[in-house]
Amino acid sequence: MEELLSTIDEIVKFGLFPKLKDENKNELLEKNLIKIYSLYFEVNYNFDENNYEEFDIKKFPNIRQNVESNFENFGFYKMLLDINDFENKIENTLGDAVDDLLDIIKDLLEVKWRIENNSLDDGIWFFKFIFKSHTQQHILDLLNYIKQKEE
Repeated sequence: MEELLSTIDEIVKFGLFPKLKDENKNELLEKNLIKIYSLYFEVNYNFDENNYEEFDIKKFPNIRQNVESNFENFGFYKMLLDINDFENKIENTLGDAVDDLLDIIKDLLEVKWRIENNSLDDGIWFFKFIFKSHTQQHILDLLNYIKQKEE
């Protein structure tokens, strides 16, 4: 579990602290996003039926500003609405790398909070749930954005 929490810390710091001086921020972020992705397949839990207090994201009001200060070159990107629709060559949408990282950080902050304040099983259950339904797509989109930006 230490690896999960330390990896979460490596990602969420970009939303908790402004203008971090880490060298190779993109590479560090990319490495830890891949690690989180991999950990999803390795962690297991027993369902915790207890009712707990809810996480309050409002305790972290400056995440977007901090992400923007740490990744000033992040911006919008073009996405296909349906990669399997080969006939449709015009329907696209916009993605936002800042918003991707913002959502990833918010999800991971809640995972960590649940582990530390509720129970390990509650935190892992939430990680498994939120990853598959939300975080995973943001990670894939952000990794693709970072890769495309390098070229």
